[in-house]
Amino acid sequence: MAQPDGKKIFFENLSGAGKAIAVLTSGGDAQGMNAAVRAVVRMGLYVGAKVYFIHEGYQGMVDGGENIKEATWESVSSMLQVGGTVIGSARCKEFRSHEGRLKAAHNLVQHGITNLCVIGGDGSLTGANLFREEWSGLLGELAEQGLIDADAVQKYSALHIVGMVGSIDNDFCGTDMTIGTDSALHRIIEVVDAIMTTAQSHQRTFVLEVMGRHCGYLALVSALACGADWVLIPEMPPEDGWEDKMCEKLSANRAGMKRLNIIIVAEGAIDRNNAPITTDYVKDLVVKCLGFDTRVTILGHVQRGGTPSAFDRILASRMGVEAVLALLETTANTPACVVSLCGNQSVRLPLMECVQMTQEVQRAMDGKRFEEAVKLRGRSFENNLKTYKLLAHRKPESELPVSNFNVAVLNVGAPAAGMNAAVRSAVRVGISEGHKMFAVSDGFEGFYKGQIKEIKWADVGGWTGQGGSLLGTKRTLPAKHIDKIAEQMRMHNINALLIVGGFEGFLSLLELLTARGKYDEFCVPMVMVPATVSNNVPGSDLSIGADTALNAITTTCDRIKQSASGTKRRVFIIETMGGYCGYLASVGGLAAGADAAYIYEEPFDIRDLQANVEHLTEKMKTSIQRGLVLRNENCNENYTTDFIYQLYSEEGRGVFDSRKNVLGHMQQGGAPSPFDRNFGTKISAKAMQWISKKLLETFRHGRVFANTEESCCLLGMRRRALVFQPVVQLKDETDFVHRIPKEQWWLKLRPLMKILAKYKTTFDVSDSGQLEHVVRNRPKESDASVAI
Repeated sequence: MAQPDGKKIFFENLSGAGKAIAVLTSGGDAQGMNAAVRAVVRMGLYVGAKVYFIHEGYQGMVDGGENIKEATWESVSSMLQVGGTVIGSARCKEFRSHEGRLKAAHNLVQHGITNLCVIGGDGSLTGANLFREEWSGLLGELAEQGLIDADAVQKYSALHIVGMVGSIDNDFCGTDMTIGTDSALHRIIEVVDAIMTTAQSHQRTFVLEVMGRHCGYLALVSALACGADWVLIPEMPPEDGWEDKMCEKLSANRAGMKRLNIIIVAEGAIDRNNAPITTDYVKDLVVKCLGFDTRVTILGHVQRGGTPSAFDRILASRMGVEAVLALLETTANTPACVVSLCGNQSVRLPLMECVQMTQEVQRAMDGKRFEEAVKLRGRSFENNLKTYKLLAHRKPESELPVSNFNVAVLNVGAPAAGMNAAVRSAVRVGISEGHKMFAVSDGFEGFYKGQIKEIKWADVGGWTGQGGSLLGTKRTLPAKHIDKIAEQMRMHNINALLIVGGFEGFLSLLELLTARGKYDEFCVPMVMVPATVSNNVPGSDLSIGADTALNAITTTCDRIKQSASGTKRRVFIIETMGGYCGYLASVGGLAAGADAAYIYEEPFDIRDLQANVEHLTEKMKTSIQRGLVLRNENCNENYTTDFIYQLYSEEGRGVFDSRKNVLGHMQQGGAPSPFDRNFGTKISAKAMQWISKKLLETFRHGRVFANTEESCCLLGMRRRALVFQPVVQLKDETDFVHRIPKEQWWLKLRPLMKILAKYKTTFDVSDSGQLEHVVRNRPKESDASVAI
């Protein structure tokens, strides 16, 4: 396939020839560790380095022998979809002693290893840093004991460390997400969704305990993602007297016709005096005070198990490649670093700065400085907490501000999982800000027909876990019925508009902006939140619904590949959705371990197809049994899925046979993933807060009048932050014919997929993470929902 020009080609600038890299997993296991190991091995081999597995973590490093083995390309095949860590993990007391580290140093020197990639939690990474600091002294001792010679001391004088955080708790400061967290959230939400159906049947209250001894991230985000009635976390213990308040809330929810209650408790939950709050205590409290039928469910190690989510596979693959880059670029004076995620970007941070801040969180909690602990956790955690409080706890009518503004919410375009979570968030934040909220059914088609009604707080209860669009959505654009829509705006006195939708939503805003010249009714604040499985909306790196679609593709590809296990060699051709946008095919290909992904944005011809067939033929002649090729539905009008299937079938005759699958609308269906629920909730809350601010700014002489470009915006995620962008300014960034942005960030991930599939390709490292410093989180009060 045609390749974008890389600014650096590894074999010319970043060769790993002569280097030896070892990868180990340590501490608790986490889903996605195998994807990280696979990426480190294949990237290391790609740049010409020797790569070694260290089995059983630090214990294997101390014991040596068969625990340290050279890795091959084939040795990491078929491990991308496997949970846990196939190279084993163990907690090692011996490594904590000087003698243990001396043995470990000797074993590494025997294999010529001076580059370590450590995947684990803060304890594992702290141990690695100590090992690095002692390295020269350890080599000196080994030389004195006659175990190594002076040449070895000179040759292996520096040990380089790069860390990746593998922990389901997401308890490491400096990164928005750790490897395994998203998969653990998937397990929790699957259980919560299942429990909600039985709780509904019997009008029960369920108290769920989730992991998180010292960190409440899993509890907090799962509470946000399922709309739990109450959550208890260690960083922000409830105020004294919380028991009465909780029971009042549960009782009020039942009185409001809600048939169930969900309470989520982190295993490390404490009160203001640092005394533990257990699930049994909460259960007994509910039974005693309210008499509700109450059950306890402790999720336990279910959260650690199972296959990794698409997010964790992509995160781990990106981090693994970045870790190898960091090791290649390191010098004797470079501090040990950890590869982190900030927004949508990989960054490198000094390992010990992150560890020290992580330890500061615990000290703050021990000292009862809980506000400080929340801030130290980072912007993502703090914003999750603020958003949960905003949506879960309704203020009494008497405490609500009175704005006298009417705000309408509607869905536009095709359905996307997470739309309902976004609408729920908008409605509840709007009501909290004192607005009267209106729901428009069936997009602009329902708008011009007058299908508009007021929507209350309780009306959106239970919406977060629902797939599709409960409001109803259509692709109809407003221009054709603009006069009738203006009339409905006037009749219902709509003062602001929030659109949750895809590319049609973007086009709709442009049409409404144009209509301002003729109709004053559209001179109101208007904002759009991107929601489409195609992820093709300009101005945003991510859209609500894309993560759920990626998980559907990844899960299906796993099953399809498994269907060929034990049979003869087989290649699967899979067609994905996305219109002309190749996001699902490319990123889904990276998550599923595809050999190729054909997309419109990267033109290809028959020679590329032939090269791909030959490449797969060579791989199939070794130990690889299954191949996977993804094709975007509109990548090429002539090279159809049938054509590619027939080509592969003919050219692979005698080596492999082929099968094809069109995934179709299963990519749009299903319950939203935890990521989409969380992202939809927070981005929509931020959009509503922007609307409130604009309404106050533009209210003059008894009416709202907003006719500037800045009052008609799209709220999108750009690299590290959520940004409001006037839609008129996004026109130049848009290919309207093919309904895609002219520049798309994920194209930089495509060489990564090819490298991991053993293609020789260029790789642009100009955007790779440079070493930064940990920034303490001190956001402004108004920044309620910045990070995802």
